Amino acid sequence: MMNVLMWIIAALLAAAFLAAGLMKLAQPKAKLAEAGMGWTEDVSERSVKLIGAVEVLGAAGLVLPAALGVAVVLTPLAALGLALVMAGAAVVHARRRETPLIAVNLVLLALAAVVAWGRFGPYSF
Repeated sequence: MMNVLMWIIAALLAAAFLAAGLMKLAQPKAKLAEAGMGWTEDVSERSVKLIGAVEVLGAAGLVLPAALGVAVVLTPLAALGLALVMAGAAVVHARRRETPLIAVNLVLLALAAVVAWGRFGPYSF
């Protein structure tokens, strides 16, 4: 039962991070800022693209290694990495006083931490 729950959480996180990452990779910084991502004004275009790439790679890492049975240790490492990305995002939003966005970051951080804990620990592959 817990293994199924771990897969569900990982798949939902992967979908969310894949969508967010692809948006950052595909859209110019100015368009992202207009769409409500005001934090992009504080960083370079290159940084926005790098964050997008990290999110896409993290999304792939949450699902593909375990699904393919190859280098399965990458799954909890990806979850840990995405939790760290969300911790950084929460700090950025806190500095900008964007409280509602901090809540989203903390929920995603908690879900990623659960996957990392479960896949490193009692529900590893």
